[in-house]
Amino acid sequence: MTSAQVDTERTPEEEGYERGLGSRQVQMIAIGGAIGVGLFLGAGANIAKAGPSLILMYALAGAIIFFIMRALGELLLYRPVSGSFAEYSREFLGPFFGYFTGWTYWLMWVVTGMAELTAAAIYVHYWFPAVPQWVTALVFLVVLFGVNLISVKVFGELEFWFSMVKVTALIGMIVIGLGVLTFGFSSAGDTAAVSNLWEFDGFFPKGIGSSLMTLQGVMFAYLAVELVGVTAGESENPEKTLPKAINTLPWRIALFYVGALTVILCVVKWTEFAPGVSPFVEAFAKIGIPAGAGIVNFVVLTAALSSCNSGMYSTGRMLRNLAANGEAPARFRKLSGTKAPAFGITVSVLFMGIGVILNYVVPEKAFGYVTSVATAAGIWTWLMILISHVLYRRAVVAGRLPASSFPAPGGSVCSYIAIAFLLFVTCLIAYDADARVCLYVMAGWAVALGIGWTVLKSRNPAVTERRDPPAEQPEQPQKVG
Repeated sequence: MTSAQVDTERTPEEEGYERGLGSRQVQMIAIGGAIGVGLFLGAGANIAKAGPSLILMYALAGAIIFFIMRALGELLLYRPVSGSFAEYSREFLGPFFGYFTGWTYWLMWVVTGMAELTAAAIYVHYWFPAVPQWVTALVFLVVLFGVNLISVKVFGELEFWFSMVKVTALIGMIVIGLGVLTFGFSSAGDTAAVSNLWEFDGFFPKGIGSSLMTLQGVMFAYLAVELVGVTAGESENPEKTLPKAINTLPWRIALFYVGALTVILCVVKWTEFAPGVSPFVEAFAKIGIPAGAGIVNFVVLTAALSSCNSGMYSTGRMLRNLAANGEAPARFRKLSGTKAPAFGITVSVLFMGIGVILNYVVPEKAFGYVTSVATAAGIWTWLMILISHVLYRRAVVAGRLPASSFPAPGGSVCSYIAIAFLLFVTCLIAYDADARVCLYVMAGWAVALGIGWTVLKSRNPAVTERRDPPAEQPEQPQKVG
């Protein structure tokens, strides 16, 4: 396929991308997406705010994330396309919402990349305190940029091994923690007990209200689980790999979030954790395993780099989708010789470089600033997925669209529940004086996008008109799960 053909016929098979992500890689991308810096670093501050009740907050948010992913899964198997969130918003809510969602998802990953670079710099500071945070962040930015320019196969392979390190390490942490609880070995053995979950001022030591306020940070920890939707255009067999990746989400959340935090909070009492310090690093330091804390620090560094790597991947694809619809400069449509959207990746990386500047100017506040903005952008993306799903279900019931081979359980009911939950979290963000700044940023972002849409409409009115998706639907596979 020539570059001139790439975006005129946007069926899943003809987008110009290389279908270079195999089942093994998609599964690990999905698993790795559920294990990020929000858990490894952000959990420390949230434990200080909520104590053991943070376990319940992760479980509650995890159930909502599963509702979101099943809604997305139904849409993906109805029409698997790269840039899926923007495409579904464009189809079911109109061109403006596709434009707004595409650019907002791009923003989410740019600021998430900033957060991950910040976290990576903090982890390296553990070994090399004399090295400035901004230097480390810049080095990682350049290295991952090079990886993403090579090919999707290299991205997928790197992400596979990043995720393998995270998964193996987390399972190892859980096993060691259970060993400490069961056999009492290590310096933490005398104080490790399940009763640590309630003995120090109860399960809700700061009150239910304080626990609920951690939901905004908890939701940030789950950002990136929807990344499997972006891989749809480059997966070898999306009809098989995507449902499997989505259906395994509950056990991943139960094991890696709820399970890991439960074990850690049993081994070390919650009062010993502090903001800015990874609870996993702290726990291994308390256990006293030689080099244990250093090993865990390497693992959480891997988690941060993994998420930043995913951010570079997804931003380039989203910019290309926007350009394909006339909502971004046409140059973003071009693919490199390795079938990577190199120009889009380059521009995104330049914006991620703002994170390097933040690490230079305000290193102690950089992580908090960017995570709140990323969470707000992520909530918008999830809301668009859910609303698109509700409208799709209505169209199916009315007989206007074919049914998906991967229907969400309960139809639209779970989507309505998830929408209400996300609106509740948004209210919590508005109530929190520190996090509220992200809503101001999003308001400014909305104004900027509104101005951009007005300019776009004046220059090319056809772009802003509702268009039907490609008439040709992918062959419907047998019903899954």
